[in-house]
Amino acid sequence: MSLIVAGRFTTFPAAEDAAQALFDNGFLGEDVTLFFVNPRGQHARHPLDEHAAAPTISPAPPPTRHRHHHAMTFGAVGGAVIGVAVFAAFAASTPVVIIAAGVGAYLGLLVGKMAHARSQPHEHHDIVHHELRNSGVLVAVHVSPENQMDAARILREAGGADIERATGRWQRGKWADFDPRQTPVPLAELNQQQA
Repeated sequence: MSLIVAGRFTTFPAAEDAAQALFDNGFLGEDVTLFFVNPRGQHARHPLDEHAAAPTISPAPPPTRHRHHHAMTFGAVGGAVIGVAVFAAFAASTPVVIIAAGVGAYLGLLVGKMAHARSQPHEHHDIVHHELRNSGVLVAVHVSPENQMDAARILREAGGADIERATGRWQRGKWADFDPRQTPVPLAELNQQQA
């Protein structure tokens, strides 16, 4: 695991200026990266998002699926039978009876879906985001224990907010396992010096 210090900036130009200040003070290009962090609750949760893990999706319990399937089948068959019966009673031609069966099946399918939907308990879940990371451009620096305070000071002097320390995987010049949903750990020593 690598030691990382990061600071948040409101714009890319401000973050780029901070990166340049780090370079001017001896930090290497392969040890500095910057990227945008979305506002709370807007972190994509699918495999295409490199900074978020895909959610685990559990299938619906089998009995519910079977009941749903049975309700739709019953509705479609019932609708078809009613459609045929109504038009057969009026001695309609065979094509009209076939069309009536199709329309009846479709309407019965819809009625079956609605009946199933009404029979299901309606659960209401409020989405609560417990994320504490603010949005903005994050400048992350791969540091050692000896130069971590220098990196934090440079980020703070360049206008960085929410200076934090983290341990993570640094690969190919990037913070490879950054997770925007993780609560940042403020760099306590720097915050005490600023007070």
